[in-house]
Amino acid sequence: MAEAVVSAVLPVLFENLTSAALKTIARYKGIDAEIKKLHRSLTLIQDVLADASWKEITSQSVKRWLNDLQHLAYDIDDVLDDLATDAMEREFTRDSESNSSKVRKLIPSCCINFPKSTKMLDKLDSINAKLQELLKEKADLGLNAIEEPRPRIENRRFQSSVFDPSGIVGRQAEKEALVQQLLQVDEPSHQKFGVVPIFGMGGVGKTTLARLLYDYQRVKEHFELKGWVCISDDFDIFGRTKDILKYVGGELKKDLEDFNKLQEALRDYVRGKRFLLVLDDVWFERYTDWQNLVAPLCTCAPKSKIIITTRKDQLLRRLGYDPLNKQLECLSYDDALSLFALHALGIKSFDSHLSLKPHGEGIVKKCGRLPLALITLGTSLRTKEDEGSWKGVLESEIWNLPIEGEILPALRLSYHELSAPLKQVFAYCSLFPKDFQFDKEELVLLWMAEGFLHQSTQSCSTKEKLGREYFDELLSRSFFQYAPSNESLFVMHDLMNELATNVAGEFFVRLDIKAKKDIKEEMLEKYHHMSFVCEEYVHYKKFEAYKRAKSLRTFLAMSTGVVESWKAFYLSNKIVVDLLSELPLLRVLSLSKFKISEVPQSIGTLRHLRYLNLSQTRIKDLPENISNLYNLETLILFDCWSLAKLPKSFSKLKKLRHLDIKGTQCLDQLPLGIGELKSLQTLSKIIIGGKSGLEITKLKDLENLGGEVSIVDLDNVQNATDARVVRFPQKKLSKLKVVWSNLWDDSRNKMLEKDVLNELKPHNDKLIELEIRSYGGSEFPKWVGDSFFKDLKHVSLSSCKRCTSLPPLAQLQSLKELNQLSFGSNAASEESLLPSEGVYSKRLLYLDKTRSLVSISLY
Repeated sequence: MAEAVVSAVLPVLFENLTSAALKTIARYKGIDAEIKKLHRSLTLIQDVLADASWKEITSQSVKRWLNDLQHLAYDIDDVLDDLATDAMEREFTRDSESNSSKVRKLIPSCCINFPKSTKMLDKLDSINAKLQELLKEKADLGLNAIEEPRPRIENRRFQSSVFDPSGIVGRQAEKEALVQQLLQVDEPSHQKFGVVPIFGMGGVGKTTLARLLYDYQRVKEHFELKGWVCISDDFDIFGRTKDILKYVGGELKKDLEDFNKLQEALRDYVRGKRFLLVLDDVWFERYTDWQNLVAPLCTCAPKSKIIITTRKDQLLRRLGYDPLNKQLECLSYDDALSLFALHALGIKSFDSHLSLKPHGEGIVKKCGRLPLALITLGTSLRTKEDEGSWKGVLESEIWNLPIEGEILPALRLSYHELSAPLKQVFAYCSLFPKDFQFDKEELVLLWMAEGFLHQSTQSCSTKEKLGREYFDELLSRSFFQYAPSNESLFVMHDLMNELATNVAGEFFVRLDIKAKKDIKEEMLEKYHHMSFVCEEYVHYKKFEAYKRAKSLRTFLAMSTGVVESWKAFYLSNKIVVDLLSELPLLRVLSLSKFKISEVPQSIGTLRHLRYLNLSQTRIKDLPENISNLYNLETLILFDCWSLAKLPKSFSKLKKLRHLDIKGTQCLDQLPLGIGELKSLQTLSKIIIGGKSGLEITKLKDLENLGGEVSIVDLDNVQNATDARVVRFPQKKLSKLKVVWSNLWDDSRNKMLEKDVLNELKPHNDKLIELEIRSYGGSEFPKWVGDSFFKDLKHVSLSSCKRCTSLPPLAQLQSLKELNQLSFGSNAASEESLLPSEGVYSKRLLYLDKTRSLVSISLY
């Protein structure tokens, strides 16, 4: 792991060290000699990293050397970031000094009054001294410069998250036997539901087989309700009961925070209904836990079924099953070889690659015919068809390492085959609790904030695009998997989570693990990234020791399971006020979902901060000095219902790329300078007018805007040409919501509103959701309902009281859902909504007396 991070970080350091801006800053701070010395030492070290990568597998001394080097790389990066931030701060200070002389303005800002920094000199001297020690140790360890081919990243794009059974090899007999158990009708009449266990070791394919059954058409038709819940090793009966109620289709209400009421609600919901429930990854073994979990399900209709996937046999024994008779075995040798060939070569045999077959056979045997190991290692060889690469994997010394926990040598090898950047971003996922479901875009933003998505200055792509490519590559190699219960989210297999935790080493700490162990004081100084799981009350004592973790870059609050919006998490004010001010190097700070009402001024001093997530908190405003966070790239404030204003000097956040303010009901204005933030890609809520008087024309420079956008108070747009200059047809939006005032007086202009809406037509390649509310035109522009929007799935047209004709939604080939359709009393027939053919059902469409159609799904 250490070599991976250093290899990924060094190119960034070299680019920064040789930049013209840094050279100028260093010269005027009097530290240019130290910077040059730093560059020379790092060059000598870079030459031996490939050799160190292989030797750290078997040599603890080399591993320690690499760990020390990685810590030092973090220190160097922090120093360079300090220098770059100094330059930005000076630039903004200069621009704000309106009384500066014209002569002074002619001098480059980076050359003005940089004081010689004794503190900075001391830091650099210390770093250079440590580098010299590492260079000496390099020779003692016998590390040499060797050639290593640059790993190639293959970007395999995924078209769908739908489970594909064609990727399964074998298991037909097991599937047929389990289907019979699910559909059998000869169970004892006194037993309301039956248990179908899938028992086996980690990575053998239990969850895959369960998904195959869950999606099987005969099974789907047999049950009235279906639900999939991951139990995991941290068994929380209250949380898992909520999951069961939600995923079988029940409604979670606020009064269900009482466990007894929750169980009553589940009992009443399943009463008399035949259900199929998958309890995936069951670890608990006490029979009383089982009884308490399934007690509400006993009101179901007969022949209901619960599928259990588990590695543990004690619970199955207590339920009356002999695990030895129910155990899912590894694949047969022939099936294992076919599965490996499928993922390594794209076909199920070695017929066209006979020279690789002996190596493939050897690898299959060493993988123990375990599906997860075969898939992961196979995909790592997908782009390598030379015998040398295959032979290198077969003869790797990693096979001979002692097994730690349940981390298989094949998975270690798959990790070792990753490029350095992929190793780095995968290790970061060690911060996720087991079975944590994560969002692709959120993870990419975290990677970006940590500095993992480096691109050369010549690249015309974006960091976000690079992050998505990294994500897709890890997904294609089975380091990530689609979440069974939510196809828009992702999970890591337990074995992959353990692998990530193992390779993360002494740089990452997850508090749910370390809290069970004694934390040594010297280790606190080494941690750079920390996460913790939200609890109802998070006390200062839990984090008090972390005041000494001065190198910490990541403070990440995470939540697991179903978390409803009314769920309250409380964070000690001492953590917010006292602890965070002691962590000056933070780059990622997430306090999402905590019921904090005030953001301390000290957050404005976290000059390295790139990612700030205060979503779903009770904050009313942000301190004005938030605008001093010149490095801030992502600010997440969604569902901050009490948030009423943003800082006036918001325009200073020149690096801001993502601002998520959807669900901020009290926010009725945007700062006038918002249009100056040319790097913005996400601006989820645009308020036209308001107290600040923001004009839509001020957004014309936001050329990179995309994703999800909501534009409100469009009645404040006085001229359609003002909307035209924003160039919405060039915006690649996935969700667009446009809202006019709900006041219907004579000031509303039908033609103007139609012309404005016409100018807001987004790019047709990406749009998935469209919502139009309180539109005052008598008809819709032609683009609404245009067949060119081939991916548009969800449409909502509400309170369009003056509309007398409906858009031709029948032309939308991907349309799945119509919500809250409401029009004027003279609106044309709903026939225009209906496709002329296909799977849509006319019976589902009707307009009531108010000319409204509310929330239906079309399939």
